[in-house]
Amino acid sequence: MQTILSSKAAPSRLRRSKPKAPRLPQQIGYGRVSTADQHPEVQGAALRDAGCSQVFTETISSRKTHRPQLAAALAALQPGDTLTIVRLDRLARSLRELLEIAADLEERGIALKVLTQGIDTSTPTGRLMFGMLGAIAQFERDLSAERLAESIRHRKVTGGDLGGRRPSYSDGQHRLVHERVAQGATVREIAAELNLSRSVVGRLAKMAHDAELSSHK
Repeated sequence: MQTILSSKAAPSRLRRSKPKAPRLPQQIGYGRVSTADQHPEVQGAALRDAGCSQVFTETISSRKTHRPQLAAALAALQPGDTLTIVRLDRLARSLRELLEIAADLEERGIALKVLTQGIDTSTPTGRLMFGMLGAIAQFERDLSAERLAESIRHRKVTGGDLGGRRPSYSDGQHRLVHERVAQGATVREIAAELNLSRSVVGRLAKMAHDAELSSHK
């Protein structure tokens, strides 16, 4: 006697699981306060009101290089997501660090949104604003390098310390040291005559010697 299977009873091996729905882009929020008397809950509420599905907050000084909740927020982000913060200074300790984080996010395909400052790098205007920040940072680096070079030139001319501190001798004493060195006087003798420290006289004597060598080249 044969057993006839009902057409309504499909073998279990033929059943197919439904494909998982694709992950939708998410907003992930990060908030930070510096001291215990401040309340990260205020930032957290603002981030949730802005549509963040996950919010990471912490109480930690901006001087700390390792911020665990920031690291967790960055790790949770995936391409197409948006990192949302209340203010730029909540994210980075300096303009340089801010630009580094923004560049990393852009490389990963993640946008940055700043609620109170109207920045959204998913828009052309937002990307333009960050480009301007990058230009300002480069200008500051160039200006700093120029000031350092000028300070070094000033030190070579005046004998002062780096930063342009006023030298501990007068122009007249500077000339006398050069004259006495040319006459063969010792550092000890010149220091006693001009009431200068031996270290200062030694430095000026070396400058005189270097100048003498340069004049014969």
